[in-house]
Amino acid sequence: MKAKENELIVPSEVIMNKIYFIRGQKVMLDSDIAELYQVETKRLKEQVKRNRSRFPEKYMFVLTEKEFECLRSQIATSNEGRGGTRYLPMVFTEHGVLQLSNVLKSERAEKVSFIIIDVFVKLREMLWDNTDLRLIIEEIKKKTDNNTKNIELVFQYLDELLQKNENPVQREQIGYKIPKKQK
Repeated sequence: MKAKENELIVPSEVIMNKIYFIRGQKVMLDSDIAELYQVETKRLKEQVKRNRSRFPEKYMFVLTEKEFECLRSQIATSNEGRGGTRYLPMVFTEHGVLQLSNVLKSERAEKVSFIIIDVFVKLREMLWDNTDLRLIIEEIKKKTDNNTKNIELVFQYLDELLQKNENPVQREQIGYKIPKKQK
């Protein structure tokens, strides 16, 4: 019953679409988490600043301008005028999301954070499941690379043979020579 209740709050697919891969980590934007927790992004950031010791760099970090521009182009967010962001966004790892639910202290934040953590775990499991597939693909790539080299070598030999047939080299006859009769 609990699992179905959680699903009604926020579908896993919605959360999965809000997870990005930045600096080699799966993270969520502060604005996306605030939306899911149904709080203002401003309030979320206030709580993070008040509880800074709970959010080391491996749990939460602020995007650089370049990272934010790349992300903005990916998700097509507004960047100017009304509705744009004034500050660079914070992003939270799986552990950072859990800490957020602790500092926000709302029932919704607690329930949604469990769903978010479950989605992070599912993503990790999918990655492990795909590892075997990736190893097989790498093995096939190595074989095709080797085959490509062999095919190039065959074509090189064929080119050499064609050149020899087109431009035969006159050879001096070897062996016993019969002198030509003089007239």
